Amino acid sequence: MQRRSSPRAGVGVPPGLQAIYAECRRLYPEQPNPLQVTAIVKYWLGGPDPLDYISMYRNVGCPAQDVQEHWHYVSFGLSDLYGDNRVHEFTGQDGPSGFGFELTFRLKREVGETAPPTWPAELMQGLARYVFQSENTFCSGDHVSWHSPLDNSESRIQHMLLTEDPQMQSVQTPFGLITFLQIVGVCTEELQAAQQWNGQGILDLLRGVHVAGGPWLITDMRRGETIFDIDPHLQQERVDKGIETDGSNLSGVSAKCSWDDLSRPPEDEDDSRSICVGSQPRRLSDKDTEQIREALRKGLEINSKAVLPPISGQRQSHDRPQQSVGHLQSQQTSRSRKDSLESESSAAIVPHELVRTRQLESVHLKFNQESGTLIPLCLRGRLLHGRHFTYKSITGDTAITFVSTGVEGAFATEEHPYAAHGPWLQILLTEEFVERMLEDLQDISASEETKLPKEFCWPDRKLKISILPDSVFDSPLQ
Repeated sequence: MQRRSSPRAGVGVPPGLQAIYAECRRLYPEQPNPLQVTAIVKYWLGGPDPLDYISMYRNVGCPAQDVQEHWHYVSFGLSDLYGDNRVHEFTGQDGPSGFGFELTFRLKREVGETAPPTWPAELMQGLARYVFQSENTFCSGDHVSWHSPLDNSESRIQHMLLTEDPQMQSVQTPFGLITFLQIVGVCTEELQAAQQWNGQGILDLLRGVHVAGGPWLITDMRRGETIFDIDPHLQQERVDKGIETDGSNLSGVSAKCSWDDLSRPPEDEDDSRSICVGSQPRRLSDKDTEQIREALRKGLEINSKAVLPPISGQRQSHDRPQQSVGHLQSQQTSRSRKDSLESESSAAIVPHELVRTRQLESVHLKFNQESGTLIPLCLRGRLLHGRHFTYKSITGDTAITFVSTGVEGAFATEEHPYAAHGPWLQILLTEEFVERMLEDLQDISASEETKLPKEFCWPDRKLKISILPDSVFDSPLQ
């Protein structure tokens, strides 16, 4: 990437670019040619960076609204800039343009700074590469677990939430609609609270704390305190109460995980377990892959019951995911918004006889430490609220979905609580067993001092969970 001044928007500028330029000019009429970071070799010519440009503006803030001066970054390239299929398939102006959004970022301007730092541009390119490679989109309230200071410093700001940009308005182009999602830097404790409760709730708390972002959610990389350090009452009075009342709207993550069917001998060639057989792992069918994607979709099931979507090769219109992209990990491409995971029609479920389902007697679940620490969230924040939670392996096709008795459309039942479609395992847990597991799993910890492996067994339920080092999952045989 290189830094330069932006070209003048006008004659010869493609309509998609023109539309974003126009929205930027509306906000910054005095900065018609901001500094830009541009991809040296464009993505459509084989370059590594999907974003053609990132424009950087100086925003004076709004003292009347307690908004401090900052740098404002705007991306160009997640939406369809050209309309000629060079990057995005042209689908007309009635739907989203490209992926339907561009990224923005607001960084506190330090005293004496005369030019914006360029590291946010590389951060935005990293997120864009994930979107292009996975075809998974972001939406407001999503979180990105990055596990590293965003600017490669010693900062506590090591993760991100996403929300609507407070100033940028959606724009209609000849190639579709573009919205603007703002990246908000957060500390680990704030990310964890977003996972356990929901991103929008934590964003609202950040807006109320000046040093943590204020009304426009400006990221300060020098912030040394979390919102819970600043106001200890926020954890108990807002977050813990919110979890108890609302549960969590994180319905799945990509993770390092696997499972074994202990009721079958390992040498059984027909055993479609999560481990590899020979040199190649078993593959999920397109239908199973689609349903796992749907099972990962975010949903605050405010209607009657949570519903697992049908096993179908055709895409349904569902919620988009609650992202957890610490290893650039997550889910799918659907763009419509609903408040549940309910499918368009329960009648769309593929007939049972067309899907090979195996009932298992005994299972062994394996997670790395980071994934294991999310099990209490899965149980308390999801299953006790009648919902489901999915782990999708980042090292293979394995998937593990926990479902409660209130989830319809699952192939695991109370009579047969462990069931599998190939390498996709569903586990149905009753409320009574969930409460018991929560008591037994109290010492799951993310601390570096934790000694691994760690095992939890429920012999009467024929269930074992192991927390293992990351290296176990890096092996081709898992």
